[in-house]
Amino acid sequence: MTKSEQIMELEHHYGAHNYHPLPVVLAKGEGPFVWDVEGKKYFDFLSAYSAVNQGHCHPKIVNALIEQAKTMTLTSRAFYNDCLGPYEKFVTEYFGFDKVLPMNTGAEADETALKLIRKWAYVKKGVAENQAKIIVCNDNFHGRTISIISMSTDPDAYNGFGPYTPGFIKIPYNDIPALEKALDDPTVAGFLVEPIQGEAGVYVPDAGYLKKAYDLCKSKNVLFVADEVQTGIARTGKLLACDHEGVHPDILILGKALSGGVIPVSAVLANDDIMLCIKPGEHGSTFGGNPLAAKVAIAALQVVTDEKLAEKAEYLGNIFREEIRKIDSEMIELVRGKGLLNAIIIKPKNGKEAWDVCLKMAENGLLAKPTHGHIIRFAPPLVITEDQLREAIEIIKKSILAF
Repeated sequence: MTKSEQIMELEHHYGAHNYHPLPVVLAKGEGPFVWDVEGKKYFDFLSAYSAVNQGHCHPKIVNALIEQAKTMTLTSRAFYNDCLGPYEKFVTEYFGFDKVLPMNTGAEADETALKLIRKWAYVKKGVAENQAKIIVCNDNFHGRTISIISMSTDPDAYNGFGPYTPGFIKIPYNDIPALEKALDDPTVAGFLVEPIQGEAGVYVPDAGYLKKAYDLCKSKNVLFVADEVQTGIARTGKLLACDHEGVHPDILILGKALSGGVIPVSAVLANDDIMLCIKPGEHGSTFGGNPLAAKVAIAALQVVTDEKLAEKAEYLGNIFREEIRKIDSEMIELVRGKGLLNAIIIKPKNGKEAWDVCLKMAENGLLAKPTHGHIIRFAPPLVITEDQLREAIEIIKKSILAF
C-alpha cells in the first residue's frame, strides 16, 4: 500500500463515514497550491469551500496566530480579554455595523442569526411568543444542525433526522412573487438567503433579485438576513456578494475566509436595534471571540484589503468563465458564476460523470469536487495569479477533453 492508501484506510476504519472525499491525501499547502503525502503538487480549486480565500498558510495570518498563541489562547467570555474589543471595533467598522456576535463555525453563526431573528420578532416587532416564522429558499445550504436541516429541501440533509424544528416557510430561490406572497404573513420575522447558492451548484440569481427582496422585506418590517459564509470576503468580486446590488443586510453571517482557513472563526453582524435584543446568558460560546480568533480574523481581513483580493476575483473570474466557455465539449452544459466562485454543469458522456472529470483533473494536477452529482464547483484561492489561473484552465480543458 502507498502512504496515501494507508492514511485513507485509517480514516475509513476509525472515522465516521459522513464524507466521500476525493482519493487524495494532502500534507502541505501554500498559496493556491497543495501537495499530497507522496509530494505531488496540485492547484487547489476548492479552497476548503472558500475558507482559504487568502491562500494556504498565508504568512501574515499564520504569524498572527503564532504570536498570540505564545501569550493567551482562551479565556472564555467569563472574563474580558485584551484582543476581543479591538477585533470587535475592527470588524464592525470594516463591514459597517454597530455590533458583532462572535462564534466559531458557519453553522453556529447561522443558528445565532435564527435566534436573533426570533428574539427581535418578539421584542421589537410584537409577534406573539413562539409564532415567529422565517422565510428560507429551496435548495439552500446553511449548515447541518437540526434546525438548519429543518429548513433544507435536500433529502440527504434531512432524511432520518426528524422530528424537525418548526417555523420555516420554504419558497423557490430567485422568485420575487413567491417572496411577496410569503411576506403577507404578519408573523414572518426574517428572510434568510444566500446571495449566491454555493452548495446548490453556484446558482446566481437574476440581476436585481437581492435588491427587490431587500426592498420587499423593508416594506413589511421583516429582517433581510444574508448568509455570506461562502460568498463573502471577496470571493465573488466584491467584499460581499450583496455589494453587487448595493444591499446592506439587517443581519450579516460570516465564516470560512474570516480566518483565511487558519482556525474556525465566524461572526454575526447587526445594528443595535437587533443585536441588543439578546441579553446576558441568552446566547454564547466558550470559544467564540477567543484571543486567537480575534487576532487571526483581523489579519485575514487586512490581507483581503492589502492584496485587493475582491478586485482580483472580479478580474480573474471573467477570464475563467470566458476561457472555460471556449472548451469544445458536449460534456459542458453550462458555465456560471461570479468572481472566482464558478461552476460547470456536466452532461454525462459514455457513462462518465462529474466525479470522473474530478478524478481526471486530480490526475492532471488540479483538485475540485462535484456537488449534486452533475456540477463541479471551481473556487481557487484568490491569491492565484493570472498566469497560474491560465495554467489551471489548461488542466481543466485537457481533463474534460480526455472524455
